[in-house]
Amino acid sequence: MDEKKNGKLYIVATPIGNSRDMSPRGRDILSSVDLIAAEDTRRSMVLLGKLEIRNKLISNHKFNEYGKARYFVDEMLAGKSIAVITDAGTPCISDPGNELIRAAVEAGIDVIGVPGCCAAVTALSVSGFDLSSFLFYGFFPRENAERRKLLEKLRRGDTRTFVFYESPKRIMGLVDFFIDSEAGVRMCLCNDLTKLHEMSFRGTPAEVKEKLLAKGNYEKGEYAVVIEIEEGYLFTKTEHTVSAEAMLVDAMVAKGVGGKDAVAAVLADENNSYSKNELKAALLNLKKLF
Repeated sequence: MDEKKNGKLYIVATPIGNSRDMSPRGRDILSSVDLIAAEDTRRSMVLLGKLEIRNKLISNHKFNEYGKARYFVDEMLAGKSIAVITDAGTPCISDPGNELIRAAVEAGIDVIGVPGCCAAVTALSVSGFDLSSFLFYGFFPRENAERRKLLEKLRRGDTRTFVFYESPKRIMGLVDFFIDSEAGVRMCLCNDLTKLHEMSFRGTPAEVKEKLLAKGNYEKGEYAVVIEIEEGYLFTKTEHTVSAEAMLVDAMVAKGVGGKDAVAAVLADENNSYSKNELKAALLNLKKLF
């Protein structure tokens, strides 16, 4: 008997707003595979309907991808081919898919990329910033301590250009963080890329805020944010970093407070670059020592 061939795993990019951006090759593959692993089957059904594709959709989101990976691999070992898609853009770029790809590679299954739209790359391409090198960081941190820590890291690197994703509900908070930090950066905020009313807001953080306020309904649509660090804002020398334990002890002595209040005091310190979890771990270390 002939040995049955394994199926293939296709990583298919989908439009980030304009359905006409779907590549002909991507459309052909979605039409021909046996299964489509989708981040949100309800949203994917809308796209597939526009493309006149009728196929079997199975959910593959961040809450079930670990359990589903084994199922999909078994299907491909049985000869079925599977396409992975996300709600919009290229899978695995701040979206599910990595677990399945790892499992497929370990099982000896061919993994084939079908390129197309990616919000991060699209935002970079229209930013006008130096793109000789750049880094993608996914979604910007929520906590100010984490934000300060990341900003310090960005200032220390050789790369000056960075791209993030951000929720429309938090976009003004992100801009305000750079304003309050007096950060020497230029920004390019891309809103609703490829859609009818897409907009880009460029300038210093203060200039971008003014433009967002002028827009009025800035809390709608997803944002891709490109940051360029000004040369004069980069760290040019090695600076000493105070340990989290030392900062906690300083806060306890200076304010005459206990450990819990010291953590809160350090988090409120604008010079702090430690997260809440790191400070809690440092507090535990102090308790072990004393």
